[in-house]
Order: sequence, then C-alpha cells, then structure tokens
Amino acid sequence: MENNFLNKTRIVLLLILFLCIMLLGYTAFGKPRTPLPIVQQQITGLVTDKQGKPIPGATVIIKGSTDGTFTNDKGVYNITATPNDVLVFTFIGFKTEEVPVENQLQLDVILTEDVTALGEVTVNAGYYTVSEKERTGSISTIKSGVIEKQPVNNPLGAMQGYMSGVNIQQTTGVPGGGYNIEIRGKNFINGNTNPLYIIDGVPFNANSLASASVSGSINNGNVSPLNALNPSDIESIEVLKDADATAIYGSRAANGVVLITTRKGKSGPTQFQATINSGMGHVSHFLELMNTPQYLEIRKEGVENDGFGSFLENPAFDFVWPDLKTWDQDRYTDWQQTLLGGTAYRTKLQLSVSGGSDQTRFRISGAHLNETTVFPGDSKYRNTAVHSNLNHRSKNKRFALNLTSNYTVETNNLPRTDLTLSAYKLAPNAPALYDDEGQLNWEDNSWDNPLAMLLEKYKTQSNTLMANAQVSYQILPALQVKTNLGYNNYQMDSYKLMPSTARNPKYGFTPENYSSQTRKRATNTSWIIEPQLSWNHQWDDASFGVLAGATFQQQTTDQTVLKATGFPNNLMLENLAAANTIEILNDGQSEYHYQSIFSRLNFNWRNSYILNLTGRRDGSSRFGSGKQFGNFWSLGLAWIFSNSLSLDENGFLNYGKLRGSYGTTGSDNIGDYKFLNTFGVSGNDYNGITLLYPTGIYNPVFGWETNKKLELALDLNFFKDRIVLNSAWYQNRSSDQLVGIPLAATTGFQSLTGNFQATVENTGWEFDLRTVNIAGEDFNWTTTLNLTLPKNNLVAFPDLATSTYANKYVIGKPLTIVKLYESLGVDSQTGIYRFRDFNDDGVINAIDDKQWIEDLAPELYGGIGNTFTYKNLSLEVFFQFKKQKAYNFYRSYPTPGYNYNMPVELYDRWRNEGDDASIQRATFGQFPGVWEAGQRQSDSNKAVSDASFLRMRNVTLSYQLPGSLSKVMDVTLYIQGQNLLTITNYGGPDPEQPRNYILPPLRQITLGGQLRF
Repeated sequence: MENNFLNKTRIVLLLILFLCIMLLGYTAFGKPRTPLPIVQQQITGLVTDKQGKPIPGATVIIKGSTDGTFTNDKGVYNITATPNDVLVFTFIGFKTEEVPVENQLQLDVILTEDVTALGEVTVNAGYYTVSEKERTGSISTIKSGVIEKQPVNNPLGAMQGYMSGVNIQQTTGVPGGGYNIEIRGKNFINGNTNPLYIIDGVPFNANSLASASVSGSINNGNVSPLNALNPSDIESIEVLKDADATAIYGSRAANGVVLITTRKGKSGPTQFQATINSGMGHVSHFLELMNTPQYLEIRKEGVENDGFGSFLENPAFDFVWPDLKTWDQDRYTDWQQTLLGGTAYRTKLQLSVSGGSDQTRFRISGAHLNETTVFPGDSKYRNTAVHSNLNHRSKNKRFALNLTSNYTVETNNLPRTDLTLSAYKLAPNAPALYDDEGQLNWEDNSWDNPLAMLLEKYKTQSNTLMANAQVSYQILPALQVKTNLGYNNYQMDSYKLMPSTARNPKYGFTPENYSSQTRKRATNTSWIIEPQLSWNHQWDDASFGVLAGATFQQQTTDQTVLKATGFPNNLMLENLAAANTIEILNDGQSEYHYQSIFSRLNFNWRNSYILNLTGRRDGSSRFGSGKQFGNFWSLGLAWIFSNSLSLDENGFLNYGKLRGSYGTTGSDNIGDYKFLNTFGVSGNDYNGITLLYPTGIYNPVFGWETNKKLELALDLNFFKDRIVLNSAWYQNRSSDQLVGIPLAATTGFQSLTGNFQATVENTGWEFDLRTVNIAGEDFNWTTTLNLTLPKNNLVAFPDLATSTYANKYVIGKPLTIVKLYESLGVDSQTGIYRFRDFNDDGVINAIDDKQWIEDLAPELYGGIGNTFTYKNLSLEVFFQFKKQKAYNFYRSYPTPGYNYNMPVELYDRWRNEGDDASIQRATFGQFPGVWEAGQRQSDSNKAVSDASFLRMRNVTLSYQLPGSLSKVMDVTLYIQGQNLLTITNYGGPDPEQPRNYILPPLRQITLGGQLRF
C-alpha cells in the first residue's frame, strides 16, 4: 500500500544512517591512532563477603578508566593493570572498595555489606542507562534474583504485586494463558491498556494471535506471546511510567514501556549451571455448592411454584427433568473435586554455560518446561527455549558487538473447553462419567457428559524467534555511534477437532453432518533498525550528554482461518482433503510501517541540578495523508538537595532528591487500514463470482491520540541508606480518543473510526519503601513495600447524554464503572426481587433505571516483602494486596430452581408470603416476572461486593550447601510456594479472577536445586 508516505523524512533518516556508517568506516579503517598504554601485569584475585562466600558478578574497574571486568560464579576475576593503577570493586548491596595494585599479582578483596548503595545502582531506561541517584524519570525495576524464584511461565507473572503503578491480573489458571496489565490506569476509551514491550532493545508485539473460535474457552482466546521468553533468562525488567522516561519512545509509549533485558555472559573461566525443579498445583478454593438433598428440594420447589407439580408424576416428562425423575435421588458427586481436583505437575530443566575473556564473553542456555492441568486426561503444555548471547569488545575498547537470540517452541495440547463451568453447574446427582464397560456414560441420552469435551481436540504450536544485534564504535572519547538491529518472527498454528462422538447421541450427529476441523495459521514478523549517535562530556562542575537517532520499523501480520466439515469418519478429521466442504473464514495480510527521529539532551550541574529534554517525531502508516506525523516531547528536572545543601553524613537524612516531569506521548494502536475503505469475503458467490462486502468506511482525517503526563516526586534516604522512601504523584490526561464512533443502522455500518474529543484523566500516588531492619554478621533482615493509590476520571465527553455511550460512562466518574439497577430486596408477598424506579414511571428499564454506580477498578494495590538471611539459609516472603470490588455469585446465580447447581447461599430463599429473605422464590423459568427479575438482579448493586484480599503470593526457602563441596561447586536447594494463602471476604473462586467459568490461578509448591561449577 502506497500512501505517498514520509518521502522527505525518509531521505533525511537515510542520510543520518549513511553518515553513521561512514563515520564508523572511517574511524575503523582510517589513519592509525595513538596506541593505548601497554599493560604490564596480569592481576587475579577472589572477591568475597565477610562470611567468605564468593560474590559472583562483582564489577572490577581500573579507576579513572572504562576498563574493567566481572567476577565469575566463584568470585574470581582476572584483569590487566599497571602497578600505578587502583582497582575499584563494586557490587550492589556492598560498599565500594578501592585497592592500589602496586606490585601485587594476587589481590583478594572482602566487601562490606551496604544493602542500599544507591549510587552504584544502574537503571536501564531503554536508549540509555542512568544511575538510581541521578534519574529524573519514574522507573520501577525487578531483578533476576526475584524473577527466578517464582514458578511462572510468563515474565508478567513474575511482576505481579512487585511494582508500584503496575496492576497485573492473571486471566486463567491454565498454562499458556495470558495476563492483563495496566500501567498507571486506563487511558483510552477503546479499552487498550497494552504497554510497549522492548526485549533487549527490540520492540516485541505481545498481542495474541490466538482465536477464541479455535481455542474455545480454555484460555479465552488469549495465548500470550510473552510465554516464549523464559523468565530464568531475564536479568531485569524495568517499567517506564512518566513522561521523562517514556517520551523517547513517542507514540508507542502512551500506556507505558516494559523493558526486558536478558542475561549476558561474564568474563572468567567457563561456568556451567544446571537448575531443575518440579512442582504441584491445585485449585486453592472451591465454591460451597448445594448438596443433593438441597438441590433436589429447590428444584422440585421451583417446578411446583411455577404450577407444574403434577407433571412430576407423569412419565412422559421424564426426559424433561431427569435429575428429578430418573437419576439416582441419593447420588452425590463433588464435581469440583472430580473435574478440578486433580494435580497439575510442573517440571522445568535448564542448563547454561557462560564465560569468556575481558574482550569476548558468551552465554548459552537451554530450558524445557512440561506442565499439566488439574483437568482429567493427559493434556499438557510444553515449552522448549534456547537463548544465546555473545559480547565482544575490541582490545582498544572502541568497537563493541552484542548479539542476542532466543528461539522457543511451545506446544499447547489442552482440552478445548475449560471444565470449570461444568464443575460449578452440574447437578450433584448427575450420572457417573463412565458406564460398566468403561465407556462414556450418556445415561440413556439424558445428559451431556462433561468428559466428552475432552474428545474435542485442541492443539497449538508456536514458534518464536527473537534476534538482535547492537553494534557500537567509540569515535572519540566523548562520541559514540551505535546501531540496533532487530528481527522477530512469531508463528502460531492451531486447530480444533470437533468429532461427532463428543456430542450426546440423541442429537443424531454423524461425521458427515457434524464433524469438523477449524485451523488457524498466523504469522507476525517485524524488523527494526535504529542508528544512534551519542556525545557525552564532563567538565569540572558540569556534564552534558546528547543522544540522537532514528527508527525504521516494519511489521507484517498474515493469518488464515479454514473450516472443514463433513468427514467420512472421525479418524480422518486431521486430513483436510477428506472433508466435503472447506471454507475460508478469514484470510488476510496487513503491513505496518513506522519511522521516527528522536533526541535526548541531558545536563548535570555539580551532581545536584539535572535537566533532561527529550523529543521525538513519529510517522505511522495507520493514518491518512497529512495525519501521519506526531510530535512528542518531555522535560524532566531533578534537584539532589542533599548534595547542594551539604547534609551531615551522620544525620538522619543522608540523601534527598526532588524531581518532576511533564510531556506528551501518543498512540496509533487502532489496527491497520482503519482510514481506508475495507472489504471482506462474504463466503457466498454469484454465478461463480466471489462476493465482497464492506467492512470499513474511508476516513482520512483522524490522527494521533495524545497523552499528557505530569509527575512530581520526592526520593529520601535515611540513616545511611537504611531507609529508602520514594514517593510520587502523577497526572495523565488522554485526549483525541481513537474509538469507533457509532453510526445509524441505516448506514450499514456499526461505527466509524475517528478521534473523539473525550478526555480521560488518571491521577494517583505511588510509594516505594525499602528498609534494612537488621544488618549483622550472620543475620540480615530487609523489607520492601510498594503502595499505589490510583484514581481514574472521565473529565469531558461532548454530548455524552445523547450518545450510545450514555449508559456506560458518566462525566466525573472512572471508565471502569458499571451502571446497575438498585436492588430493594425481595417482595415479601410475591417473593420476587424489587428494584428502584428512579424516574417513577412505573416501569423498570435499563435506560432510565440503571443509575446505581460501582467502580470495579482497585482503590489501592501493592505488595510487601521480607527477606531473612542467616549464614547460608535464606527465607523470602512476599504478600500482595488489593482493595477492590468485584461481581459476586448473584452475577451468575441470581435465582434458585434451575437445572444446574448453585452456591449454597441460594438455599435461603423466599418460600411463603411474609417471608423476609434475600433470595427470590425458586423457579425453573416459567413463573411470570421471576426470570426477568433474576436478570436484573444479576445486573444490580447486589451483584457487586467487596473483593479485597491479602495474598501470600510467593515464599522461597533456600539453602546453599557449605563445606568442601562448595569449593568445587555451588549447590543450592530450595522450596517455593505460590498463592499459598489468601485472606479475603470474597466468596467466589478467586478475588482477582472473579469469573465463574474460568479456572482460577493455582496454589503451587515447587522443589528445586541449582548446581554451579
């Protein structure tokens, strides 16, 4: 597709790239430069703590230079230096040590613990790095030490509860499923909250290619591509939140940025590491449902209340109410235990090798994961990943090359249907699953056997390749040219098989008239090129840095959905050629082009006053001519008043920083080709000619969404960094909302994509606290706490009252509200739910009487963790908490008496005139007004209740074996627990996953060991 797109800008960007290449070539092959001083001796040594334990990964740098190395897994380092040099030893959590070389060839160092050595902490901000002390932006970080101690398959699972301003919800307890993430709230009316994911400098499309039409309810069509990234290969995850941190990513950063950095090799002897763990998972909480006597009592009562009691004695109606007439009236089956009470086994094995010299370092790892479900059967999820990294730096330290690749194969062979809904709703006296011959029991065709769903085969195989290269050259001491090159390829091949044997024989289905195969093949491919120039100079009192670059990115999505029906027999279901009919349900390809230029200016005066100025100009192919460009910028300021005011080192306050930022980001996240006339294949033909139908209307005038971000923050350290408190207030305002503007039905279209002049505001407070409670010779205790107080508000919405959004949104209220009926309880005379008639017209309807408002977004959320260490023993306990509301059992079970089981709360129902009850009369759906009242009750304020919780999310107890064995190899044994305990008043399956038809997150116990040699 040609849009006469970005011609002049493309020429300028290509010239920048050409200039960078020419400079690189000239400095690499041009006239020789003055050689660096020749080193005179090789220094080696061991870095340990006070207990004599080696410190792997400690940094060893020659003072006054950039030459340095790292200690290996045994704490050993090697470096070349002159006798006049001074070696600087640093490691996070320990005080910096400076040791003169002199004539020593063996130089061992003992580091003293200083768990909040803030100046040595470096934060990844994407295009650049910055020290924790000098950052002006809002960046939350989680390191590998926390990530690897959680039995999760997805990086987002490791982040739950650990970061302020980041709200993550697991969508299902089935392996391979996805997560929902919001960074500082919901910005856009279209519901999109997806952040930008950057893996090793390369954007990654985390949108699922799965389809609910193929996968069914097993993961709700949400198979997360991030499952392809092995959490054990991650070094750190940073989340960029405010304008100063995100504006350099421009239009892609409206919902924040998640930076994922994978592990790299360290110099030293070749090291091998093997990790194996095995765990078991169970559903942590079952609903309290009715037993057989309670269920049958209410069922019969419902039939009698509706005036059909005499039919219970008529054999002609046996097929209508088999649970009341033909099934065993004394039988009881705990279907939750039967269908969800199994054990999900999880086994993971990972091997890695790393090492290298000061110039060239490498790391290669391979991991295999096998995980089953709690459902009956042998379904499983498998993941095999290979990760590699190669770092090389020339001897003169000018040229650097970093190559990283990750290849993952996922096989998801699960039942197509989540059995959770069946477990909750099956009658407790339903028949046995198998007959006397071990075959599926249909009980005279009187029920749908839930295990028949296991015959509906569903399988997904995903192949993901992530590769990137970073090439840099130090042209001058202060000038560097760098290029990021990235390539991603994500392929998913999924299919479902629907055999006729999976349905009740009474329907008379055969392979010829029912059996089908639906297959989806989808590919997402992207590449990116980002040339950059950076210049940094240090004067006596000031430092100045400039970063300039460009981005060239292309993404292509190709997908085909086929449905084959009519097979000679079910054995040939996987053979498309055997089908009578093959139809194309979806077949299309889309391309997305994205180009930009960006720059960042940084000024630091006396390490006290810091200024950041960032700008970016983006061009997107998702907009029409004249609307393709967007400009985004930010200003960040910081005052480290502890430096400028010369605070007493022995005072209670030893570090203080006041910072703030303001700027804009944007969004083009609306899909491809929305500004064009688009058409689809109807599936019909006319005289052999395939017919098309219009799917979209031409609208070239809509443009970028805009998000204006403001933040003020205060960072304080007390008692020599024993207490670290970071607090921030933020305000994000989003406008020019890209939504589907509703159209009249006479147009033939439901909506027109355009900019809607509604404004959404997110404000909030974030607090991060870290304390060192005890720091002794043998025993240490640290605590971390994060707390977020978010608030969402629809500030403006023109003509809301006359729009189709009138029943969904209210100006001055959050986007996350639901408008409900106000329930007035049960009428004691009729036994039917009553509701408030807000306009007193004598009629209850959704337009006028849904005036009760509840907000389902969290009022606050966060986490608190404690780490205890005693010599070689370590215990880490982390709790997650939320204050929120959610739908309760009324949402799905408002009325007793239907032919499915219900929570035991519905047993306390209205029975006779004058009864004071909270549950209306039993019915099987025939009494006038009862069904309608039940539907309104499920959509009333009674269907929402408190769902706040305190959850013991992670517990890890680890022990490193001491003695002679540790001199040869390091052996660590550990036990992990996840979701062990949840304290809540919520009566549903899970307060964080309140939907009654989705398997909730499991409680898991994992045993493992790690061996390094």
